[in-house]
Amino acid sequence: MDQSNRYADLSLKEEDLIEGGRHVLAAYRMKPMPGYDYLATAAHVAAESSTGTNVEVVTTDDFTRSVDALVYEIDEEKELMKIAYPIELFDRNVKDGRAMVVSMMTLMVGNNQGMGDVEYLKLLDFYVPHALMKLFDGPSKNIVDMWRVLGRDLDNGGMVVGTIIKPKLGLRPKPFADACYQFWLGGDFIKNDEPQGNQVFAPLKEIIPLIADAMRRAQDETGQAKLFSANITADDPFEMIRRGEFILEAFGENADHVAFLVDGFVGGPTAVTLARRYFPNQFLHYHRAGHGMVTSERSNRGYSMLCHMKWARMLGASGIHTGTMGFGKMEGKPEDKKVAYMLTEDEADGIFFRQPWWKMKATTPIISGGMNALRLPGFFENLGHANIIQTSGGGALGHKDGIVAGAKSLRQAYEAWSKGVDLVEYAKDHPELAGAFESFPHDADRLYPGWREKLGKHA
Repeated sequence: MDQSNRYADLSLKEEDLIEGGRHVLAAYRMKPMPGYDYLATAAHVAAESSTGTNVEVVTTDDFTRSVDALVYEIDEEKELMKIAYPIELFDRNVKDGRAMVVSMMTLMVGNNQGMGDVEYLKLLDFYVPHALMKLFDGPSKNIVDMWRVLGRDLDNGGMVVGTIIKPKLGLRPKPFADACYQFWLGGDFIKNDEPQGNQVFAPLKEIIPLIADAMRRAQDETGQAKLFSANITADDPFEMIRRGEFILEAFGENADHVAFLVDGFVGGPTAVTLARRYFPNQFLHYHRAGHGMVTSERSNRGYSMLCHMKWARMLGASGIHTGTMGFGKMEGKPEDKKVAYMLTEDEADGIFFRQPWWKMKATTPIISGGMNALRLPGFFENLGHANIIQTSGGGALGHKDGIVAGAKSLRQAYEAWSKGVDLVEYAKDHPELAGAFESFPHDADRLYPGWREKLGKHA
């Protein structure tokens, strides 16, 4: 059934919809199944995403029609369609009238992803007006709060040097805590890897006190504050709360040095919001394990990484993994810095929409995945700053001289970039950085030709 007479209005102007401030605007890549009209299929998507279905129903009244989602732009050649959603469609909390990401996802990427007349459909970008944006929590903490704990400048405190203890699974409590202690002698921040929690060979109630003790000893030895991100993800919200409260009790006087890691993609907005609201004084570390199944550019279904980042900030993530923008081991490209700007700026350009955040607190980019000291300067140069949390696993633990040297090499790479000094030149006076060239020779040869001669490291 062609519903374009009801669920499409191509006379609507995007600038008027934005100025009106009463619609969420969404841009999709959409291709109908063979034999289906583009506008009719787009209208069916709008219907399924709001007040309609595939037939006329007797319960429809005039008010129902006033909150229809409307297709307002199509470009069949580019497989582009845009839909305007009245903000009244989105669910609100009973207790406080706040808005919720789960409702946006239900309408915008819900049943419409599986419609029989659609070959593929992917949400590429969306715009949220102030009237709705103000109803989302946003972050309570971000990198500024980490800088405060670390005693750094609060405007430009620089990279937080971090790692993930490897192997991600298989270490018993004492070896894990010992590795934490070693890294903290040279670095700032350690996170649980996303599968870690309460394995039978590393019970949470045994390993967490050992990590807290390792932090105390490392702080005593270095005279510097240290940070730890503990995974509290679970199916059961009460289990998440139980884990979080136990962790804070174990760290005691260092409770403000603790972040809580939540696997926000597999745990969903509910898990993220629980952590944001129940533990508002902790840095909320959003890990996105699994997101690539829907956000990958290779996929024509799901939603884009940009949409994922926007929702994370709205939910209240203090920091979220953004990928390494082509500088690490995961898929990506330098242009992905756009998603980082969407997290950190008060107004930023998306793929289709410029999004104001109306002073919502920024979310901090976290990078990991194949990064080491040699790759960091290129990443910083592309991004334009180094105010990020960096968590190299192999890039720290794979250093030929051990974990402490690996941590120091990462910090030295940041120092070289921030001072505008060539990395090879800086390595001449910094043995840990020089050791990184030997530890990762493939990257060294690719990024810094002639480094062996300059550093006197002839093969």
